[in-house]
Amino acid sequence: MDRREACGVFGIYSFRKDEVALPIFNGLIAIQHRGQDSAGIATFDGKTIHVKKGMGLTSDVFSENDLLALKGTIGIGSVRYPTCGSSSLRDAQPFKVELPREGITLAHNGNLVNFTALKDELNRGGTPIISSCDSEIILKVLAEELNKTEDIFLAILKVMKRLEGAYCEVVLTGRGELIAFRDPQGFRPLCFGKNDDCIVFASESVALDINDVELTEQVKPGEVILVTEKGMERRLVAKSNKKHCMFEYVYFSRPDSILDAGSVYDVRMKLGKNLAKSQPASVDVVVPVPDTSRPAAEGFSRETGIEMEEGLIKNRYIMRTFIMPDQTIRDAEMKKKLNPLKTILKGKRVVIIDDSIVRGTTTNKLVKLLKDAGAKEVHVRITCPPIISPCFYGIDISSHSELIAFRCNGNVEEIRKILGADSLGYQTIGGLVDAIGIGKENLCMACLDENYPTPGAAKIAKEMKKRSGEEIKEKKRYWEM
Repeated sequence: MDRREACGVFGIYSFRKDEVALPIFNGLIAIQHRGQDSAGIATFDGKTIHVKKGMGLTSDVFSENDLLALKGTIGIGSVRYPTCGSSSLRDAQPFKVELPREGITLAHNGNLVNFTALKDELNRGGTPIISSCDSEIILKVLAEELNKTEDIFLAILKVMKRLEGAYCEVVLTGRGELIAFRDPQGFRPLCFGKNDDCIVFASESVALDINDVELTEQVKPGEVILVTEKGMERRLVAKSNKKHCMFEYVYFSRPDSILDAGSVYDVRMKLGKNLAKSQPASVDVVVPVPDTSRPAAEGFSRETGIEMEEGLIKNRYIMRTFIMPDQTIRDAEMKKKLNPLKTILKGKRVVIIDDSIVRGTTTNKLVKLLKDAGAKEVHVRITCPPIISPCFYGIDISSHSELIAFRCNGNVEEIRKILGADSLGYQTIGGLVDAIGIGKENLCMACLDENYPTPGAAKIAKEMKKRSGEEIKEKKRYWEM
């Protein structure tokens, strides 16, 4: 598994036959945090599917003239980032095929575990794959199944039987159909809102908010929703086995979004409170690492009574460092992204609240940044438990050897020394589960406990862990020579 991607998707059907390019554009702006590498929109005007996509932020890809040219009353959109592998227009979404159903266009969020096997199968069957993107694989598999039957629900059931991994899809056809479906585990979020004017699907509810469409509910894991001029039809085609990604709540989603467990903001606030109970700190000030950790820092502050201050000021024009594909880029961008507020930090014992430690390099630099700004002590508290294993479902955690908690065999004191912090405390698994509030059995926490919900991922993880362990042992032997 040398490729990772995560995205945001949006779909809209206007019952009033209004033009939809602008609502799609606005929706993509709202979920821009889910992907900053490329953006795309497809619309259907009753005769033709129009597609426009490009590299960069949504606002860079689409001009006013582009939106005016994207005629249609039904449409889908995507924002994407590749966290490893290619970053090119060839991999930008949505993807389109000319047949069946007078054309199918698809936008995808998630990550397929069996990407390579499906790619080989399609190539052997005479269906070439020209990108390194899951979206193309899913689209070609869907096209194959729709060639066999007119029944969309049956076709997607067959698709689900062939796919392993995380996938939330919005699909537009040349027959004026809008389709949304979600994998049986529901790893990634997908919601919808409906009123008399339109129905909107989106990765997060904030994309509905920006279009003044009230959230109706979440698309159920294993569910297919078909929207046509006749209305909306829903069907649960595959048995649900809920395994919602805990990292959506800890880091990835916007705090003002509503996911399967409810308010992301409320979850993060409780994460901070639970962290304060299990990992208190004797300090003068609580400082959040902006922006995702702000609600958690507020919760930590409320629970301890220690004042929260904005000790780190964020440059709003720098992209999220976690999702950048190269470590050297992440390091350089972190310095541009955060600037310490010396009047808050100087001479103070500081506890910084952050959402997670993956590689450890960013946290190490952050601790040094605060100490160089005059902080007397820097204590680190993390709202997520130690990440010890890769993710195969769409979050950029791609190998054991890059994970500091794995390299240190879970030894918190050893990690603390590497980070240069005066103390280090992680959230407990129990504290995380309690904060999200939907039960451990409904969460995917494979990156924390190695309990992968799908067999292919479990097999790959076992093989990777063995290789990574051997690599680390070899490095240690070299260092000791």
